[in-house]
Amino acid sequence: MSKQDILLRENERIDDLQRNGYCIIQDPDRFCFGMDAVLLSGFAMVKDGARVLDLGTGTGIIPILLEAKTKAAHLTGLEIQADSADMAGRSVALNGLEEKIDIVTGDIKEADTLFDAASFDVITCNPPYMIGQHGLKNPEDAKAIARHEILCTLEDVVKQTARLLVPGGKFFLVHRPFRLAEIIVTLKQYKLEPKRMRLVYPFADKEPNMVLLEAARGGRPRMTVEKPLIVYSSPGVYTPEIYEVYGY
Repeated sequence: MSKQDILLRENERIDDLQRNGYCIIQDPDRFCFGMDAVLLSGFAMVKDGARVLDLGTGTGIIPILLEAKTKAAHLTGLEIQADSADMAGRSVALNGLEEKIDIVTGDIKEADTLFDAASFDVITCNPPYMIGQHGLKNPEDAKAIARHEILCTLEDVVKQTARLLVPGGKFFLVHRPFRLAEIIVTLKQYKLEPKRMRLVYPFADKEPNMVLLEAARGGRPRMTVEKPLIVYSSPGVYTPEIYEVYGY
């Protein structure tokens, strides 16, 4: 399907992903993917032939990037907001990836009714970071739903991941460091053993503002803490590693 054939709705645009010639449809009034999604796609380790599920896929950015970067057999994105899921489906079609990527409209809390138990080798998630609805003017706003735990909580994500991963399957998560203790406790509660962690710093002399985590279903206790990932070498200038992740 060409860019000319794809149906764009009001306020939507097509952005170049700088990977395999792929593009994505976005609506700035709803929610556009951020660096956290791109970094998660670079952190996730997907073996050849793997079956991958992205929980809360939004506009489908993570499945599309993982299809470009890996040799996964099949990828699925689950998204509760119908408009975002529709946008993701059109992005999949725009890139000719209908045979490789499915977009499913549904609730993360009910994921185990939509998919078979232990049916995925890898699950990824870039979940809402903020707890509850404090300070929200419109909890039904698409951006609010993406950023705040309005429709699902961290525990909802972890509980469903534990049910849907194969034994030994891998879970890759990006979140905020201020919730790190809660994240690790919740992962261990559902027998998802933290195996790898990397903190992301905007600048070398600033506090980290993101954490990337890998957990394994039923894994043995031992976690590797990787070297820090620094985003900017100076204001507006990415470090070489960030350019590499983005594929520039």
